[in-house]
Amino acid sequence: MTADTSVPSTALLTGTDTGSNYTARHLLVLEGLEAVRKRPGMYIGSTDSRGLMHCLWEIIDNSVDEALGGHCDHIDVILHADGSVDVRDNGRGIPVDVEPKTGLSGVEVVMTKLHAGGKFGGGSYAASGGLHGVGASVVNALSARLDVEVDRDGATHAIAFRRGTPGSFADTGPDAPFDDSSGLRRIKKVPKSRTGTRVRFWPDRKIFLKDARLSLAELHARARQTAFLVPGLTIVVRDERGIEGGLREDAGAGTEAAPSEETFRYDGGISEFCEFLAPDKPICDVLRLRGEGTFKETVPVLDSRGHMTPTEVKRDLQVDVALRWGTGYDTTVRSFVNIIATPKGGTHVSGFERALTRTVNEVLRSAKLLRVAEDDIVKDDALEGLTAVVTVRLAEPQFEGQTKEVLGTSAAARIVGQVVARELKEFLTSTKRDAKAQSRAVLEKAVAAARTRIAARQHKEAQRRKTALESSSLPAKLADCRSDDVDRTELFIVEGDSALGTAKLARNSEFQALLPIRGKILNVQKSSVSDMLKNAECGAIIQVIGAGSGRTFDIDQARYGKVIFLADADVDGAHIRCLLLTLFQRYMRPMVEQGRVFSAVPPLHRIELSSPRRGQEKYIYTYSDNELRERLLDLEQRGIRYKESIQRYKGLGEMDADQLAETTMDPRHRTLRRITIGDLEAAEQVFSLLMGNEVAPRREFIASSAATLDRARIDV
Repeated sequence: MTADTSVPSTALLTGTDTGSNYTARHLLVLEGLEAVRKRPGMYIGSTDSRGLMHCLWEIIDNSVDEALGGHCDHIDVILHADGSVDVRDNGRGIPVDVEPKTGLSGVEVVMTKLHAGGKFGGGSYAASGGLHGVGASVVNALSARLDVEVDRDGATHAIAFRRGTPGSFADTGPDAPFDDSSGLRRIKKVPKSRTGTRVRFWPDRKIFLKDARLSLAELHARARQTAFLVPGLTIVVRDERGIEGGLREDAGAGTEAAPSEETFRYDGGISEFCEFLAPDKPICDVLRLRGEGTFKETVPVLDSRGHMTPTEVKRDLQVDVALRWGTGYDTTVRSFVNIIATPKGGTHVSGFERALTRTVNEVLRSAKLLRVAEDDIVKDDALEGLTAVVTVRLAEPQFEGQTKEVLGTSAAARIVGQVVARELKEFLTSTKRDAKAQSRAVLEKAVAAARTRIAARQHKEAQRRKTALESSSLPAKLADCRSDDVDRTELFIVEGDSALGTAKLARNSEFQALLPIRGKILNVQKSSVSDMLKNAECGAIIQVIGAGSGRTFDIDQARYGKVIFLADADVDGAHIRCLLLTLFQRYMRPMVEQGRVFSAVPPLHRIELSSPRRGQEKYIYTYSDNELRERLLDLEQRGIRYKESIQRYKGLGEMDADQLAETTMDPRHRTLRRITIGDLEAAEQVFSLLMGNEVAPRREFIASSAATLDRARIDV
C-alpha cells in the first residue's frame, strides 16, 4: 500500500483590514498539514458524511492500487464501535526505510507530507487511482488519531499520529496520553514473506459535523463496484458498530445490533458488472471492446540536479469497455479511470459516446436500414437501452480536482474512440450467425428509437396550447377549463361518457377540466412507444397534458397543475387507475415525481338520516365497508335514526351532480390520494411484475397472494 501526502506552504489572507492597511503582516503562512485543517473542503469536498466517506476511500484506494499492481488480493475494512475505521491489506507495505531528502521514514513521509508518495512516475505504479499524493496525509490531518502498522522486511513497524503529528499513544482511543518524541518503531518479528499495511483512524470531530457518519450501504456499493473492477480481489467489510452500545444504521431503535460482515469478490470483471447493472432483458450478449493506444504529453520531470524540467513523455492508455443493449429505454453508463469512478464522465466517456454513435450510423447506412431521406440517428437513439462500463488505465491521469469526478486527459477521447469504433464495427458487421442476429436487433432498436423520437417531437409540437389566434388541436371530447393558471388548474380523467355528463354539472368550469376515456386504455408496459402514440386514449391524454412524453417530456409545459383519476370505486375502476398510472409512470414520470398525480376517492355508501337535527347533514357518506359499519353503530348508540335503504354506489354514474361535487370534486370537501414514488427501483419492479410481458411471475404472485384476499370485497 502506498500513499498520498504534503508540503508546499499555503498563504491565506487573514484579518479584516482593507485598503492601505493591507501589508505583509496580514499574510498567514500555513505549514504542512495546517492548510488541510484550515480548508478541509478543498481536499475532501465537504465535512459532512460525504467528506467522511471520501476519507475512508482515500485509504482504501491506496490498498486497491496495490491490487492493481498485482501485489495485493485481500482487503479488510472494519467499522469499529468507537467510531474508528480499520483498513488492512496484504500488499507490499509502505516503505519503512529513510527517505534521503527529508530524513524521515517512508511511512512518515507518506502520512505527513502533501504531494508525496509512490505515484509520481517513480516506477512503483504503472496506473493508480491516487495520483495527487495528498490522500493519506489529508486523512491523517483530519483525524484525531491515526495508527499505522506495516509488515515488511521481516518485522512489524508501527507509528501513530495525533492530528498529523507523529508519536505514540499510551493507550487505545484518541484521548489517550500522547508522546510526540517517538517515530517509527519496530515492535515484533514476522516471517519475511508476510507483508501488508494496516491503517486505523479516528475522524476528528472538531472538523467533521456532529451528524457525519459512514454509510454501510454506500460502503457496500463501492466495495462491490471495486471488486467488479479488479477481478480476483477480495474485499471484506465488517461492521462492529452494534457492539458496546453502538448502533448500526439498519438496527432498530433500542436494539443492540450484531456485527455484520459482507465479502465481495467477482472473477468475471466488468462483464459481470455490466450484467449486474443492467435493468432489463438483453437483446445481445455482453460485448468486450479492448484495445490500447499511446500519446505524448509534456510534464515537469525532476532531473539529476533536482530541477523540474518540462519533458515530453510517452504514455500508454489501455481501454476496456463492457456493454450490451436491452429491451428497455433507459441508459446506464458507468465510467472509471484506474478503477476510480468518474460519475461526471470526462474525455473517455465523450470519446466512447461519439464513436458509438458514429459507428452505428455508418453501419446503418451501409446496411440501408436508414432511408435516404432520414437523418442520422443521434446519441440518445444509439444509447437507448444500453448498459455500459467504460474503463481506462493510464499513468498520471489528469483529473479535475482531488475528488476525481471528471477525467481531463484530452488524448483519452481519441484513443477510446478508435478502440470502440474498431471493435464495435467488427461486431455490427459480423457474418457469424448468432452475432449477425444480435447486431441486427441492436441496429433496428436504434432506428426505432430515432423514429419514435421524431414522432414524439412532432406530436409535442402539435399539442402545445394554442393562442386565441390559432386553431385548437385538442381533442373534441375535452371539456376544458377557462383558467390558464397552471398552479390552480385540474384535469379530471373520467371513466366513461356516462360519468362525464354528471361530472360536467358537478365541476367548477373555471379551473376544472374533464377528459373522458372509453373503457380500459392500452397497457403501455407491454407495448412499444409507437403503439402507445397510435392509441387514441393514450394519445389524447398526452396531447391534453401538453408536455410531451418519454425523454422529450417537459414538465414546465404541462397545462394543468393536478391530474386526477376519477374512476368507479370497484375492481374495474382500480384496473383503470392502474393502467393510467402505468402510462404516467412510464412516459410522464416527472408528473408523479413532483406529486401532481392524484386519485379521487368517491364514496361507496350514502346513509340518509330520517329526521336530521338543526345543523346536521341529511346525508352521510362512507368510503369503505368498515367505515359504514362503524358509522351505523355510532348512529345507533347515539339514538339517531336513519333509513334502512342504504344506498350502495356501483359507479359514478349513479350519483347526481350535487352528490358528486360534494363528495369527490369540490376542493372544500373531497378527499384526494396523492400518488408518489418512494422507491423508484421497487416501483419499476412492481410495474414490471403486474403489467409486463412476463406472465409466469404474475401468475405465481396471484396464486401466492390468493390466500390473503378478503373475498367479501369482491364485487359480484
